[in-house]
This record gives sequence, C-alpha cells and structure tokens, in this order.
Amino acid sequence: MANSMQHIVVIGAGVSGLTSALCLAEAGWPVRVWAAAPPHETTSVVAGAVWGPVFTEPVARTLAWMKRSLREFRELAKDPATGVRMAPAITVGDPTAADNLPPQVQLIPELRPADPADLPAGFATGSRATMPMIDMPQYLDYLTQRLAAAGCEIEIRSVRSLTEAVDVAPIVVNCAGLGARELAGDTTLRPLFGQHVVLTNPGLQQIFLELRSSSEWVCYFPHPQRVVCGGISIADRWDTTPDPEVSERIMQRCRQIEPLLGQAEVIETITGLRPDRPSVRLTEERLGSGRCIHNYGHSSNGVTLSWGCAWEVAQLVGAPQ
Repeated sequence: MANSMQHIVVIGAGVSGLTSALCLAEAGWPVRVWAAAPPHETTSVVAGAVWGPVFTEPVARTLAWMKRSLREFRELAKDPATGVRMAPAITVGDPTAADNLPPQVQLIPELRPADPADLPAGFATGSRATMPMIDMPQYLDYLTQRLAAAGCEIEIRSVRSLTEAVDVAPIVVNCAGLGARELAGDTTLRPLFGQHVVLTNPGLQQIFLELRSSSEWVCYFPHPQRVVCGGISIADRWDTTPDPEVSERIMQRCRQIEPLLGQAEVIETITGLRPDRPSVRLTEERLGSGRCIHNYGHSSNGVTLSWGCAWEVAQLVGAPQ
C-alpha cells in the first residue's frame, strides 16, 4: 500500500474525473477528488448520453479508448443500478450501406442497415444498432458511490493552479474539462454550448440519432423516467442561459420524428459547455517535484472515452509502491 506521501489528487468531478479517480483508487492508490462543483453540477450531467464513434485526434488512441469503454459499459449494463443499458438505436443520414466502413463505426454493436419503411419521412438512409445508453444523473451517483466504497471522497474546493495541487500530492490528474483552459494555460480549449430539453417518457425505448454536419440536429435518448431531447452545438459561447427558441425548435423536431413526444410534459431545460479541443490531451508532464497527468479536451465524447482514458491514466501513473 502506498504511504501517506504517495497519494493522488484528481481535479474535476465530471465523468472523466470520477472514472480516472475510480481506476486509480481501485488499483490501490489513496485518491482525493478536488472539484469546483459536485458531479450533478458538471457538464457531464447534461449529456444524453450514449457511447458512440469518435473520429477526433489522436485517432489511433481514441479508437483504443472507445474499445475499452465499450467493454466496460457492456459489463455495467448487466447491473440496472448503474444507469447503463444496451438500448436499441436508429441512426439516420449515415452511409451504412457503403463498403469499407471506418473502424470506429465497425465497433458499433449489432450495426445493420435499417429497413427503409422504418425510417422517418425525409430520410433515405439509416441504420439500426444496440448502443450503450447512460442515464447520467444515476450513473454519476453510481460512480460516486463506487468511489466512496474505494475510500475516495469528493472535496468541493476551487483549485487556482496545478502547482497548488502538486504542493499537496506528488501526482495530480487534471480532469478539469473546460477549466483546464486556465489551469493548464491551454488556449486551444473552447466551449461548445449544448442544450437539451428533458421530457417525461411516454413509453419510448429506442434512441434516435440524426447525423448531420450542422449546428442543430435531431436526437433523443429515452431513459426510464425521462427523455433527453436535442441537439445543438454552438462554438465559443460561454453563456449557459437556456434559449427558449432553441428549446422550441428541439421539441418541434423531436415531436415530428416521434409523435408520442407530443404527449410528454417538459421536466426541465438543461445546458452545458463541452470542452472542445483540436485533440484530446492525455499526456504527462513534470511540475516541480511532482507529476501531472492531463486528461481533458474530450469535446462531446467524454462519456465514450471515459473508461479508455481513465485506464491509460492509471497505466501512466503506475502501481502503488
């Protein structure tokens, strides 16, 4: 077991921070999580969320992280308490009939072309699959409880600098999301504003995703007690105030695809800032007498990459001495 001087501080209590802390704590490290906000106030809680293909840099590593996360989510889906389930999904606008699908797409479980009769009006192509879907409020609670069982608590505190953390722990893991822009001096990080409308679930089971190269698209994620409807992505917007016009467009599009949503009541509107970066940063650097492992810049793919990145963080840190 590591001695009292060999412990780790993980900065951030979103999905990346919690998963990284969990991999380290369950490997035997004494871990502390420092976070400016509790898990239910992070961007992660706003996610839909599903595991899905990631095409961002570094491509070879993101592919490996995807694979690792998929294995973990499939295992977690066996336990209803986790908030993870393998859900039927229909995706429209994707070229599933084409040859030579990229390896990221080939990973999607049970991927197959959709019958044209099953596609909504206006869509000529689509596919069916079974994808890990994550009910984020429940899932974040699960991760928090599992962390507590491993002896790790979340401390709500502002972190002004990475040096401040290194002064306390010889190993620091930076999972601050968009906060890494200031902490790491990384001006390549930028916010991508997202907004979801959460409705009561009128009995839906199937995920719907539209692949579209624009700032707005149609998607909804039916969880047992609610349906998370989207989507929108606006670059470089820091204001998280919900936009009523965006909410109206989201509901109109989703109800056009699924008329049952016309019977659903609005529970809430949720917003968040995705931490976008030209590439995910998962690297190690020396900070004085300590080490810092950076794990941020996942954009909208934090859930999908979470377990793969956390596993690599644990590999970089190594086993307790």
